Amino acid sequence: MDNLLNSERWYALRVRSRHEKSVTAQLESKEYNVFLPLYQARRKWVDRWKDLSLPLFPGYVFCCFNASSRSGVLATSGIIDVVRIGAELAPVETSEIEAIRFVVNSPLFVEPYPSLVRGQRVTVIAGPLKGLMGTLLEIRKSVRLVISVELLCRSVLVEIERDWVMPTEPAHHLANHITMLHELSAAK
Repeated sequence: MDNLLNSERWYALRVRSRHEKSVTAQLESKEYNVFLPLYQARRKWVDRWKDLSLPLFPGYVFCCFNASSRSGVLATSGIIDVVRIGAELAPVETSEIEAIRFVVNSPLFVEPYPSLVRGQRVTVIAGPLKGLMGTLLEIRKSVRLVISVELLCRSVLVEIERDWVMPTEPAHHLANHITMLHELSAAK
């Protein structure tokens, strides 16, 4: 336990609304390893369209630091707190940070996804996201992969080709659910 406390880990920082970029700049000037995933969005203003870089996880910035010396991070203007489970700081898995980096750096369309819809886990077997795992959503003819930061209960949606994915686990829980629905409708 002490070894984990004395090592640098990734944490999600809750920040004031619309302060993600300024918090990132301040932490970078303090020489912290900071990650603010952004996506491109087009917004219509009264007189024109504007292309914006917006936070993929509004209200959060990721920072790698030693939990025992977090005071320098928390003293940064705009930070509310470190995401916790109870009283304990809750680290974000490095694999989740790397998956989000991988998605953000890919040429594919990325956008925030408001909540994670439970579906089948898949592995991407082709394309720029090859090797990544996520939850699959199918919408009409397109396939969308959801990458999650489970600690924040937030997800990112990325569009991919249908034949780029392969099931990681059998969809038996989905099949069981469908069977149960059939049994309920037959009982009526």
